Amino acid sequence: MTETTSKYADFEGLRTQAVALRREGLSRRQIRDRLHVDNNDLLNRLLQGEPAPEWTKRPNAKDDIRAKARELRLQGMTYDQIQVELGCSKSSISLWVRDLPKPERKRSRDESSAIGRRGWEATLQRRDVERQAQKQRAADEVGAMTDRELFLLGVGLYWAEGTKSKPYRTQERVTFVNSDPGMIEVFLAWLRLLGVDDDALRFHVLIHETADVAGAERFWADLTGAAPSAFGKTSLKKHSPKTNRKNAGENYRGCLAVRVLKSAELYRRIEGSWYGIVLGADPASRLNVRLSRY
Repeated sequence: MTETTSKYADFEGLRTQAVALRREGLSRRQIRDRLHVDNNDLLNRLLQGEPAPEWTKRPNAKDDIRAKARELRLQGMTYDQIQVELGCSKSSISLWVRDLPKPERKRSRDESSAIGRRGWEATLQRRDVERQAQKQRAADEVGAMTDRELFLLGVGLYWAEGTKSKPYRTQERVTFVNSDPGMIEVFLAWLRLLGVDDDALRFHVLIHETADVAGAERFWADLTGAAPSAFGKTSLKKHSPKTNRKNAGENYRGCLAVRVLKSAELYRRIEGSWYGIVLGADPASRLNVRLSRY
């Protein structure tokens, strides 16, 4: 019997645990991590018939809003008035109440337009609230990562954004450049996971010459917690007065380059790990993909 088979041999016992955790209010991901179930099909079988807890469900108040819209229409309200009242789009209102009698116009077109603008502002605000709620739910679903998850994430992150050795320029060293503070934080956490000492890190700020250079240098220094001696000279990007820059404003802090000293061995480990991810993503391709492909 293989290790995987023995792990899932006691299906009923595993299901009992899974159902108990579900009824305690845990999400699928939390149950998966708690029971170490890596197979989604098996997890579906374990949780079959058990409804998801309310906190994991996306709120849906469309039915209530539709009923309220019809009630307001019967009271003689226009689409614009209903939009202001409920904060939903006029296209949705039209679908919900188009079978009801059209109320008599009581306002001028300018007054109606002003109401419509206020309604659109309310719609934008509602959509922004929904976007933020969706992002928060997604963030909560991730939770704390295991060392393996962080390791694989870091490999993919580096292979997407880090410098790579080329056939025409063999340069096996680890350098990561990005303007997103979150990306830099994750990359530094990944380096710590791999045992890279802070003394082996060097930082360089790259920024437009017309930006707040000193402010950007302070920002990246605070973010990394690195000593001033770890920062090299800031690289200033020059451009003509006619350049129309989009990356401007108080939140523009340029990019930060993170370089690991004496990192040839680390680079080879990253490259090899990336090959493993490619092969692991499609096991059927193992016989066809070779390192020489890269």
